[in-house]
Amino acid sequence: MSMELDSTVPLPSVRATTAATILCYNCGAPIDGTQAAGALCGDCLKLTVDITSGIERDSVLFMCRDCDRWLSPPASWVVAPPESRELLALCLRRLRGLSKSRIIDASFIWTEPHSRRVKLKITVQQEAFQGTILQQTFDVEFIQNYKQCPDCQKSYTHNTWRAVVQVRQKVPHKRTFLYLEQLILKQGAHKDTINIKEVSNGIDFYFAARNHAEKFVDFLSSVAPVRTKKAQELISQDVHTSTKSYKFTFSCELVPICKDDLVALPIKLAKQIGNISPLTLCYRVGTAVNLLDPNTMQVSDLSTPIYWRAPFPPLADVQDLVEFIVMDIEPLGQQQGRFLFAEATIARASDLGVNDTTYLVRTHLGAILHPGDSVKGYHLSGTQFNNDNFEAIQESKQYSGTIPDVVLVKKVYPARRKNKSRNWKLKRMGREESEMKPRKQDADREAVDYEQFLQDLEADPELREGLKMYRNQDAVQPIAMSEMETDGEDDEGLQIPMEQLIDEMEDMGMADEE
Repeated sequence: MSMELDSTVPLPSVRATTAATILCYNCGAPIDGTQAAGALCGDCLKLTVDITSGIERDSVLFMCRDCDRWLSPPASWVVAPPESRELLALCLRRLRGLSKSRIIDASFIWTEPHSRRVKLKITVQQEAFQGTILQQTFDVEFIQNYKQCPDCQKSYTHNTWRAVVQVRQKVPHKRTFLYLEQLILKQGAHKDTINIKEVSNGIDFYFAARNHAEKFVDFLSSVAPVRTKKAQELISQDVHTSTKSYKFTFSCELVPICKDDLVALPIKLAKQIGNISPLTLCYRVGTAVNLLDPNTMQVSDLSTPIYWRAPFPPLADVQDLVEFIVMDIEPLGQQQGRFLFAEATIARASDLGVNDTTYLVRTHLGAILHPGDSVKGYHLSGTQFNNDNFEAIQESKQYSGTIPDVVLVKKVYPARRKNKSRNWKLKRMGREESEMKPRKQDADREAVDYEQFLQDLEADPELREGLKMYRNQDAVQPIAMSEMETDGEDDEGLQIPMEQLIDEMEDMGMADEE
């Protein structure tokens, strides 16, 4: 019997694999049994399985109503405006069980501002069974409660400060502190203070940390001529760990020479700072005292370290100014910045109609003075000064003949009408008020100083360069054209261009004051 080894053997054709089909045990729909999770169809899986069951649906947020900061556990406080990304991130971190799911989307649901409720709409993804991922959306509600932060607790509790900066100036007015206040507001140098208290001859700034006070002292040294002294007091000591607690005090004394003061320099010092005449006028105070000789238009700078080697008071301040009337004026030289050297014939305002006494003086105000204008100056002839430096100038053979009869300081503008307010305003720092009301004469003097400071800003463009001045939306505008023309004549030279004003912003801890 023969066997055909090479004969072909027919093989059965490959049968197509078919998926095993089962019925959903909930609704009876046919599904793929190899891929179905828990023998449920997709619709029943969404209805019966809740992947958000382990996630909290309500929680509590703590907010400090004084500084509007939110508590981020365990002990940090963050700034988060309403419906901001920072507040959204804080809310998501507060939810327990959310870390096991993947966040797809989260957004705020609008609520009434006074309801003290924050609602979120969150979409998450999570694996329900092996190989099955579900995506669901749910709402979360947060209740807003108030809790005072540690920084605000310290600000309302006495003797909790760690460092204090005492700023002082021995002058009879507050104009220097008004200008310094605007510089502090513009740079935000007071943001770390826990309290600001106004005292006699100065202001106290309290800080919770020593480095904040040192930073503030550095700022004062960069904008004003100050002398700083440091002291520390031991509060407590742990003998076991050798740890000590101190309170630090920084005393910052400003140079008692202000803008528009008449200064009698020591003759030796006047020769050292540029051989300027010893009798000078202070026209600006920055990190140094800028002096001007009205007779020669020579300028010089008196640095802070040189002044504090041998300090001296000014010869006269703005309270000693006398009003004069310009009878005639004639320019003598070229204009230097805002100064123009001129020779003026003036008469004291109180002498008009009484006598014919006039004075021929040289002045630096030739650019703004015209015949008939009022100007304030220091009347030196016939005036007795109790000042050693001025007596040395009078006895000097070189400088005794250079003492003028009158030193003109600034032009006098007509008083502003009561029914017209300024088109600009300044902001003031929030400070602690004393329990006792100030005396009426003190309040009146502060009002006069503030009004004089505003007039100085209007008349001096260089003085307002480093300040923030805001548009006054409540300014009363005259209706009739004739009133506008009349007011324009009264306030000629005192108008601040609108380009130099900025829109008012909502700053925390500051009160508006015209």
